[in-house]
Amino acid sequence: MNNIVLCRIDSRLIHGQVMTKWVQQSQANKIVIISDAVAKDLFLLEIYKMSAPPGIVIECYGIEAAVEKWQNHEFETGKILLLLPDIKTLSELAAKGVLVNKVQIGGLGGGPSRKVVYQNITLDDADANALQALSSQGVDIIFQTIPEDNPLKFEDALNRFKR
Repeated sequence: MNNIVLCRIDSRLIHGQVMTKWVQQSQANKIVIISDAVAKDLFLLEIYKMSAPPGIVIECYGIEAAVEKWQNHEFETGKILLLLPDIKTLSELAAKGVLVNKVQIGGLGGGPSRKVVYQNITLDDADANALQALSSQGVDIIFQTIPEDNPLKFEDALNRFKR
């Protein structure tokens, strides 16, 4: 699926930065959210759809539906900004054969046992291990909040996490 112009992990999913900066930067014309929780929350999904700029299509699928669509080559139209809420979702997708070449980690909030590695991006042990596994499979992982920031390579974020 080479029409994914950006695969971004951001716990807030659709918000101002995604809508204004990342859509423009990536030149996406479609946002595909993969989230079991959002796929079940029709009210929240409607809010996301209403917040989209003109000309931007928003679709949302749970993990199983997304895997099925991937296998049936149904994500091959448009310039897609693939948006995931967390690293766990990315790992589950990869385990089921949905593997992207490059991932941008853009926002993962804090909490117990989480450690800041870059601006508002935190990791815990499970996240760090999952990202290491993906990196070893050849996935290029960067940390970047907004386009104006210099991206931080995964190796550097991992070193910060281990300190």
